[in-house]
Amino acid sequence: MARQIRGDIQIGNLEKKLGILPGSFRNPNGRDTRSDKLLKTLRKEFEKANKR
Repeated sequence: MARQIRGDIQIGNLEKKLGILPGSFRNPNGRDTRSDKLLKTLRKEFEKANKR
């Protein structure tokens, strides 16, 4: 079982860690996510968008 990625990592650092292209993570509205946004913030935004 793989470990979950910590929520306090910045999106830019996560992209580097996973070896994926910058801009791979998107906001719930489809726009590119800022690289200094935290993963826990992005998770919270997707939860809120899915409850609608």
